[in-house]
Amino acid sequence: MADDLGHRATRHAVVIGGSLAGLLAARVLAEHAEKVTVVERDRYPEGPEARPGVPQGRHLHVLIAGGQRAFDELLPGFMAELGQLGAPKVGMPEDMIQWQSGRWFRRTSATAHFYAGPRPQLEWLVRRRVLADPRIELVEGHETVGLTGDSSRVRGVRLRERGAGAEKQTRVLEADLVVDASGRSTKAADWLAGIGAEAPHEETLDTGLAYSTRVYRSPADTPDTDAIGYNIVPNPSQVYGGVVLPLGDGHHLVTLSGLRGDEPPTEEGAFEEYAKRLPHPVVSEWLTRAEGASPVYGFRGTANVRRRYDRPGRRPAGFLATGDALCAFNPIYGQGMAVAAITAVALRRALADPKRTATTRQVQRALLTASQQAWDISAGADKKMPGATGDAARPGPMDKVVGWYLSRVQERAAGDPTVGAPFRAATHLTAPLTSLFAPAVARAVLFGPAHTTPAGPPLRRDA
Repeated sequence: MADDLGHRATRHAVVIGGSLAGLLAARVLAEHAEKVTVVERDRYPEGPEARPGVPQGRHLHVLIAGGQRAFDELLPGFMAELGQLGAPKVGMPEDMIQWQSGRWFRRTSATAHFYAGPRPQLEWLVRRRVLADPRIELVEGHETVGLTGDSSRVRGVRLRERGAGAEKQTRVLEADLVVDASGRSTKAADWLAGIGAEAPHEETLDTGLAYSTRVYRSPADTPDTDAIGYNIVPNPSQVYGGVVLPLGDGHHLVTLSGLRGDEPPTEEGAFEEYAKRLPHPVVSEWLTRAEGASPVYGFRGTANVRRRYDRPGRRPAGFLATGDALCAFNPIYGQGMAVAAITAVALRRALADPKRTATTRQVQRALLTASQQAWDISAGADKKMPGATGDAARPGPMDKVVGWYLSRVQERAAGDPTVGAPFRAATHLTAPLTSLFAPAVARAVLFGPAHTTPAGPPLRRDA
């Protein structure tokens, strides 16, 4: 790393936050720095268990195809290991009963796959792989309370131990590079102000979406269907969502969602009653056959937030943001883990690019670009939802035209494989959104008829 990331080779890099984005960033930085220190507020559990620092850890997580590619690039063989741990591989649209935009999807052969399974399981596997590197050091049970340096360059972080009996004094950890991977609740604005620098502008878009999740023991048998899960996708005219996915251990995770003012409850009986608000009783009926195996957990912080470090401002060299600290999405779209890995790949390529100097601004711009497509999908869909607020909720000059086209894409994706396959590739982040405008897709979208779709839940795969 050179130029304003250091005129010499970086000796020490500090990563604030030891969740997925932070661990994967540390994996990349270890290829360039003599030493990488990961500072984590929590003390990690021994095994694949939920922890307080990941408030969404008990909720639904999926690893879509674009993320799978990135994980394997960063940690070769990772997906094979995840499969060996029992994480279910779900084919779309073959394995799921899905309702979206008023239509049931035909269950044709899968053109995309995602991995379900508990979030703590995946994070534990990443943690085990990354922290095995002797160049990477872990400081647990400490929170970052500030930066050192000035508005021209960051030179380290101020840490304070957490927990009962901990001394409340701060200590300084010097660094040539500091990476903020502390999540959507990052305190970077305060840290930067503390050294005389400017915080980035925050773009926000909040639908008020809230969701609740409960683990169920899977029904002993489901003779009426060969599907392994259900997905009721909300839209502006039908704002309730419901997802049922296998965890791979004889249990399913069930998530119900709604908007502000009508949030799903966290009481067990009320949770199952809320499922009856979905546009079809298929999920509610599944719940009557399953047995609750956990409390109901709620989650409310689902706004899309993007911090524009790429824009001009008085900000120091040697400070980068990644993961949710840079760009946080509405979790309902299942992109977060994938984007954490895709952004780490972008970090690797930006630092190793022989044609460009790895300046702070250049690298930060590459990280934001890596999250652009996921932002376009999440924010683009959310700005159509009733009651959406925030500066990113304002429609742009092309939104009406593009929105009309993409609504036709969704209508035809349910029944036409010519449209469905590229639609899934784009939403799984394995193909650009521009692929939805390819000639064959555009002909089907603009001039082709909307293919027949099932009148009710497709309980069996297409023959």
